[in-house]
Amino acid sequence: MTQATTRPTALVGARVVPVDAAPVEDGVVILRDGRIEAVGTRQDVPVPEDAEVVDCSGGWLLPGLIDAHVHLGVWEEGEGWAGQDTNEMTDPVMAAARAIDGINPREQGFDDALMGGITTVNVNPGSGNPIGGQAVALKTYGRVVDEMVLRNPSGVKAALGENPKRVYGDQKKTPSTRLGVALVLRRAFAAARSYQARVAGAEGKPVDTDLVSEILVKVLEREIPWRQHCHRADDIATALRLADEFGYRLVLDHGTESYLMADLLAEKGVPVLYGPMIVSRSKVEVRDRSLRAPGILDRAGVQVSIITDHPVVPIEYLITQVALAVREGMDRDAALRSVTLNPAAVLGVEERVGSITVGKDADVVLWSGDPLDLQSRVLRTYLDGAEVYTWDQEAGAGRVAPR
Repeated sequence: MTQATTRPTALVGARVVPVDAAPVEDGVVILRDGRIEAVGTRQDVPVPEDAEVVDCSGGWLLPGLIDAHVHLGVWEEGEGWAGQDTNEMTDPVMAAARAIDGINPREQGFDDALMGGITTVNVNPGSGNPIGGQAVALKTYGRVVDEMVLRNPSGVKAALGENPKRVYGDQKKTPSTRLGVALVLRRAFAAARSYQARVAGAEGKPVDTDLVSEILVKVLEREIPWRQHCHRADDIATALRLADEFGYRLVLDHGTESYLMADLLAEKGVPVLYGPMIVSRSKVEVRDRSLRAPGILDRAGVQVSIITDHPVVPIEYLITQVALAVREGMDRDAALRSVTLNPAAVLGVEERVGSITVGKDADVVLWSGDPLDLQSRVLRTYLDGAEVYTWDQEAGAGRVAPR
C-alpha cells in the first residue's frame, strides 16, 4: 500500500461526485492518513491550515474506479509465454492455485489502470479450467503485491462453456463436453462436502490436509463467492442449477447473454460482471454481446458491474465501455455505480472503496471534465491519500509516482 503523509490534502473547487450521495458543486474533499476525512461545500468544510491545497476548479472528482475482472500481472502484455501465468491447465481442478502467486506488480497495465482512474481491481485466474483458482482484490499501485491486497481470496474462479471443453478435449481428457464440465464441478463439490463432514466429525483432531477441498468448503459456507465464467444463456442456466444444488454465492462473470434472462437473475439476486464489451465476435459464445445489456440488466433489478477482462480490453478503456452503455440506454447514475459501488460489493470491500465517503480509503480521481465525455482525461489519481498519477499538461503526458 502507499503511505500518505500525515499532512492533510484538500481538494478544492471540483464538482464532487460521491456516487453514494448527490453531487456537490464547488466541493471540498479532505484526505488525511490514507482516509477521506471530510466531504462537502466550501461553506461546510473548513480547509485545515496545514493542508496541501489542490485547486481542482473545473474538474470532476470521483471515487477511484473498480474493475472486478482483470488478468493484470498474470497475463502480461508484450511478454509472450514468459508473462503468461493465467491458467494452470495441467489439471481440471485448480481451486488451490492462487492468482496472487503469479502477479507481477510492475507490469505496464498497472500504470495504465492509474491513467484510466482505476484504483482497485480483481485479478482472476483464467478460464481454461473448470476450476481455475483463487482471485485476489488489489489496489493498483505498489511495490510488492502483498502490500496491495484488499481481500485474498476474493472468490474462486470457475468456467463453463467452450474454454474448458476445448482445453481438455484437445488433451482427450475429461471434460470435453458441457456435460463433462458440470460433472467435474459436481465431483469437486461432493468431495468438499465429504471433507467438511470429516473435519466436523474429527472434533479438533488432525485431518489430512486437502487444499482443494479446504477452499471449496469456504465457497460452500458462503465465505467467498463462486465466480462463474459463462457466456451463453444455457451455460448461465447451468450455473444457476449448480448454485441451487450446492448453495454457494454465485457471481456471473461475462454473462454475455445474461440480458436474455435478466428477470430470473434479478429474482435470484445473482450479480453480473458484464464484459468485455468492445471486442469482436471472436467465438460463438460472444456472438450476441450487446452494449445495451448493462442497461437491460440494471432496469430488471440485477446488480451489474462493467468489466474489461484486461488485457482483452485494455484496462484504461473501462470508462469508455461505461460511456457506451449510457449511450445505449443505461441510466447514468447506475452506470457509475457499475464501476464503483457495485463491484466493491461483489468483492466484499464496500466498507473500504467505491464512493467518496468519510472514513473510506482516500482513493479519488480528478478528471478534467465529465468522465463519460471521452474527451475528458484523468488529471490526478490518489490512492490511500497519496498522489500516484499526474497528468503533465506542458509535457502532454502522464507520470506515475516511483514505486
